[in-house]
Amino acid sequence: MYVELNSKGFTYDVHSLVKAFYPGEDVIVNDPGEGEEVSIRVEVFPEEAGDSVRTSGHVRVWTCIGGAEEELTGDYEDCDRPAVKSHLKRCLYGLLSKVTRKDLPWGTMTGIRPTKVPMKLIREGADDEAISAHMRSVYLCSDEKIKLAKDIAHNEAAIMDGLSGDGFSLYIGIPFCPTRCLYCSFTSYPIGLWKDRTGDYLKALGSELDLLSGIFAGRRADSIYIGGGTPTTLSDKELYELIKGLGERFDLSALRELTVEAGRPDSITEEKLAALAVAGVSRISINPQTMNAKTLDLIGRRHSVDDVYRAFEMARTAGFTNINTDLILGLPGEDEGDVRHTFDCIKDLAPDSLTVHCMALKRAAGMHEYLTEHKEIRSVVTAGMLDAAAECATDLGMVPYYLYRQKNIAGNFENVGYARRDCFGVYNIVMMEEVSDIGAAGAGTISKRVFPDGRIERCDTVKDVDLYMKRIGEMKERKKKLFE
Repeated sequence: MYVELNSKGFTYDVHSLVKAFYPGEDVIVNDPGEGEEVSIRVEVFPEEAGDSVRTSGHVRVWTCIGGAEEELTGDYEDCDRPAVKSHLKRCLYGLLSKVTRKDLPWGTMTGIRPTKVPMKLIREGADDEAISAHMRSVYLCSDEKIKLAKDIAHNEAAIMDGLSGDGFSLYIGIPFCPTRCLYCSFTSYPIGLWKDRTGDYLKALGSELDLLSGIFAGRRADSIYIGGGTPTTLSDKELYELIKGLGERFDLSALRELTVEAGRPDSITEEKLAALAVAGVSRISINPQTMNAKTLDLIGRRHSVDDVYRAFEMARTAGFTNINTDLILGLPGEDEGDVRHTFDCIKDLAPDSLTVHCMALKRAAGMHEYLTEHKEIRSVVTAGMLDAAAECATDLGMVPYYLYRQKNIAGNFENVGYARRDCFGVYNIVMMEEVSDIGAAGAGTISKRVFPDGRIERCDTVKDVDLYMKRIGEMKERKKKLFE
């Protein structure tokens, strides 16, 4: 689908909104191929305006899709650039909604975290009624999503208000898994190919942590998250030594949470769980993604549904009282009945928090190629699937506490974390709201510095494990430059 736009400054916003209405199309803005016809034309006059310059003008949106020609125009007065953008997006939304005969649950809200808007208004003293009116008029959000965003913003605010004033968080990446899942686009390598070199990786990782301990000297950690990959592909001894070393390097006197992604049930043993418990881990995540055996086989998970039940039983026996479970909606071939079966099983497991992801089809994942080759199999997310997730969370005494969205997310929906009120994932909130520094160590990780004026800078490490170890000196220099 080709889109013509006269103002380059709005390219991302127009592309994202058109893509939300036509997720199965390749949307190309201002670069049509030879002989290709423009399907949508968006014009804004004047074409460009600086953020601090107020202008008056008009927007014209035209389309000829399915042989029917439609046009919508609108004037704006005395607006800065963000207001012009909002006006443009509302015009485009109105036309596409008319042509497709559908509404988007989040309206025109693309390129922004949904909770950021209510969070800002809460900090400014706005009440819930004013927040709802703003999100409805500016972004055309549905009442259901407005309530979800407001509830989460209030829960996040309560957590952030309880953090230490000059705190920071750590993210530690373990990029190994038993096997690579079909949908995965993260930094992950089969542990079988690296089992003889995990010691080398942990040595490089330790040198990064040594550097970060100096950078954050005099400050107390709020949260630590050990993810990947699947950290529990490491041995029980390696896990214990890694976590024990954190207490030797950092001030953990104000630590609210230490999470380890146990992730794959086929990587969990009684010995590893015991090592995590003794080392002081307070929260683990056991992630079946689905409780349907046929789907587990299709996506390359080398564990059974029974393995999930056994992993939960072992974790409870080891003393863990804060267990999260990740699930994915939109896995290939699953319909609403399959999803409801999964949530019935989750009620039996009774986790303490539940993170529900809507499938985001990324070209780096094998699933993109798989669905291209198997047209008969679909990845679908419906409102009924999200309703099943919310119902399951409510039955387990959970409330929504964090939310994020991704590009190309199925159904234009969202990923939501639910938890019992004493089991909110602190790192998830800190990471999403970008309110404090995050020091990250390991291949494929990203460190983040938040400046007093709200400016944010980042630095990454290379994803390839071998390159990470060879270039560890360079990776450390990047962090020095960022934080010092």
